[in-house]
Amino acid sequence: MHVAAIGALLVVGVGVSTGARAAAPAACAALQAKFPDWKGKTLVNAINPHTPGYESIDPKDPSKYIGFDIDLGEMIGECLGFKLTYKAVTFAALLTTLQSGQADIVISDIYATEERAKAADFITYSKVFDGVLVAKGNPKKITGIDTSLCGTAAAENTGYVEVPLIQALGPECKKLGKPEPTIQLYDNNANCIQAILAGRADTYINDVNTVDNAVKAYPDKLEKAIAVTIPYQVGIGVPKDKPKFREAVHAAMIEIHKSGDQLTLLKKWNLDPNNLMEPGLLMVK
Repeated sequence: MHVAAIGALLVVGVGVSTGARAAAPAACAALQAKFPDWKGKTLVNAINPHTPGYESIDPKDPSKYIGFDIDLGEMIGECLGFKLTYKAVTFAALLTTLQSGQADIVISDIYATEERAKAADFITYSKVFDGVLVAKGNPKKITGIDTSLCGTAAAENTGYVEVPLIQALGPECKKLGKPEPTIQLYDNNANCIQAILAGRADTYINDVNTVDNAVKAYPDKLEKAIAVTIPYQVGIGVPKDKPKFREAVHAAMIEIHKSGDQLTLLKKWNLDPNNLMEPGLLMVK
């Protein structure tokens, strides 16, 4: 299922973040003068708050969200002079929430792809490395997104780019006389991880930092079989009909990257500094 498919809302309404963030780069004052339309405004960020390290519910206060993407969004807002509230939705509903006008921006560890860029413009800001999560001991001997997945069950989040990559292995498995991999679709990362813990699924393939956090949480039950690179980048989704806003967010991300604040946030949330990259754009007409 593509991310643009309609998904049910997990939480109706908005939430707040912890407000923890670094000071905006000095160059942001010039950006607020150049892009005055959003100064003093309150915008809505659509998130799927079930990816610890990126966006999750604050265990100390269920009304707040914490993580790298939360801090990054607030840093962008501080740079451009706006504040953020949050609308929690299923991952598959992130872009439809943006398209419908219920949200102004999507900063939620979403991979920018050509297909998704038909629904939103993306400001890219992070490289993608996927981890292959398996049960302790890797009983199915899974070695990546390859024919080692033949005959296995993969738990994945609805709308994830890993779904078609796994499905594409079907013909290769058939040539080898092996069953195709099956896919179990869930609405969030936590349910995918639980599927492995419960023995319903053999693997979960997602952002390597998410997989590493799962292993840290269940070191006696889970392990990372391998890390693989996939040809995508993480992006910030903005409406296709608001090019000035896209330009403003891109400019803010450039300043945040240049100032070193983006790297600081990666370290704060124990995310791999190798994910760091210069902000770019992905747009499809």
